[in-house]
Formats: sequence, structure tokens, C-alpha cells
Amino acid sequence: MDAISLLKDDHQTVERLFKRFEKTSDRATVERRRIVDEIIKELSIHAEIEETIFYPAVRQAVPPSEEMVLELLEEHHVVKWVLSELEGMAPDAERFEAKVTVLIENVRHHVEEEESDLFPKVRRALTRTALDNMGEAMARAKTIAPTRPHPRSPDTPPGNIVTGVVAAALDRARDAGQELVEGAAGAARRVAANVADGGSPDQPPTRRRKAAAKRTTARKTSARRTAKKATRSAKKTARSASRSTKAGARKAARATERTTKQASGTAKRTTKQASGTAKRTTKQASGTAKRTTKQATGTTKKASPTAKGTAESTAKKATGTTKKATRTAKSTGRRATSRPRKAAKKRSS
Repeated sequence: MDAISLLKDDHQTVERLFKRFEKTSDRATVERRRIVDEIIKELSIHAEIEETIFYPAVRQAVPPSEEMVLELLEEHHVVKWVLSELEGMAPDAERFEAKVTVLIENVRHHVEEEESDLFPKVRRALTRTALDNMGEAMARAKTIAPTRPHPRSPDTPPGNIVTGVVAAALDRARDAGQELVEGAAGAARRVAANVADGGSPDQPPTRRRKAAAKRTTARKTSARRTAKKATRSAKKTARSASRSTKAGARKAARATERTTKQASGTAKRTTKQASGTAKRTTKQASGTAKRTTKQATGTTKKASPTAKGTAESTAKKATGTTKKATRTAKSTGRRATSRPRKAAKKRSS
């Protein structure tokens, strides 16, 4: 399962718990306490694997998402504080339901931002292999992650990796101890019920009571063994968790780096291709412009002698016309002068 599918499954698990809580009544205090404890555990583990593995890889692979990741970390911080308050609050407290309601609203808003905006960007930026490797690392980290909120702890590497290992060991030992206490409390309730039925705490039990006592003893023994195993396992996990988590984070980081390098190489090749195409287009345009200029120059040169000859011919025609007009004017002037003279001679004779 890849990283995004794993996180979406976590979101669906928490949403089912939210809906279960919303269906309960004010009187169902025991059921509400049980549901809220499950919510606290699921959200604590989910926040831990996001903060130690997913968010660091996203910030490296998808630089434009830097601001969104910081906002999501702040939303985690707010949710952790609400979870820490609910952890120690009685289910019949005045503000218990109000706090759970605020928690549900904040988490649903957080989930919507991740699934509608961040996850699509990450899926486009990372390869399938990188997402699968990250999912495997996150699945391993879930088995050793803290099961309770720690709002004062760091939420970015490397601080959260170190504190997360210690917190996880303490949380799981505490969970085992709580199981032991709950087993003892169940036995105490059964003894009280025996007394209420008219018996006494040290009354010789019947076959049914003997069987119940054996089961109670077996539960206590099992709880003690579980607590011891959990403590030993937590110590072993504390030693190996840091190495495992760091190795998973390094593996996811290497896959992210490879994807980033591939994307960078593709961008460079695309840029070179575009640059070569632009250069070829520029050369072609330049050659076309030069050829057009030469053709225009040749046409102009060809047109120049023709125009010159036409102008000279026109000028010659104009000169001849002018000369003819001058001769005509002179002839007309001579005629006009000779007529009065001839008329005067006739009158005198």
C-alpha cells in the first residue's frame, strides 16, 4: 500500500469513530469514554507517522507545498492539545462533549485540506515506487509510534524521531499497565456482586464461582505477562525504532531525490529542445527576411532604369511641346503685327 492510500485509510478509520460518538447519548458515558480513547490512539499514531516521514518527504519533493505543510503541522499541534485534555477528562464532565465536537470539526477540516489539495500534488510529484517505499516505512512506524498525544514534543525531524521513540515506549508500557488495572477492577466488581447476592468475599465458591475465579486469576496472570512483555518489547523497540525509522526516512528521501532529479532532467531537456527550436525558428525567419530584402532591392534596381527612361521621355516631350508653343506664339505675334501695318498702308494709299 502506498503512503497516500495508507493515510486515507487512517482518515476513514477516524471518521467511523467520529460517527459512532455522534450517535451516542449523554448517558452513554462508558461508551463515549471507550470511543474517545480509540480516537486518541488513532490520531496520535497517525500524526506521528505524518510528522516523522510523510511531511518531511513532501517538503523536499514538492517545494510549493512548504507553506501548506507548516499550516498542517500547526493544526496537528492544536489537535494534540485537545486530545491531551480529553485524555484526563471524565466523560460526564461539562465540557467533554464540547471538546470532542471541536476536535471532530478541526480534524475533518484537516482531512479535507490534505485529500483535496496536498495529496494530489504529492501523487503527481512522486513516482509509484517512491510512494510504495514511503508507505512501507510508515506502516512499520505505526507499530512503534506513540499511542498518546505529546503536544510539547517536537514535530519535525530529527527531534521528533528521538522523542517519539521514548514516548512510544512509555505509552505502550502505560497501556499494558492500564490493562492490568482494568483486569483487577473487573475482579473487584465480581467480588462485590458476590457480596451483594448474600455471600461473602471469602465464601467457598461454587463450581461456577471457581471457574470465574480461575478465569480472573488467568486474566491477572496474562495481564502481568503482557505488561512484562510490553515493557521488554518497548525497550527493544526503543533501541531499534530509531534505526528503523531513520532507515525508512532515508529510503523515502532517496526515492524523493531520484524523482526530483528525474523531473529536473526532464525540465532541462525540455528547455534545451525549446531553445533549439527557437534558434532554428529565428534563423529561418532571419534567412526569409534577408531573401525578401534582396528581392525587394533587385525589384527596386530594375524599376529605377525604367522610371528614369520614362521621366526623360516625358521631359523631352514636354520640351518639344514648349518649343512648339513658343514658335506658335511668335508666329501669332508676327501676324498680329503685320495686319495693322497692312491696314495702315491701304488707308494711306
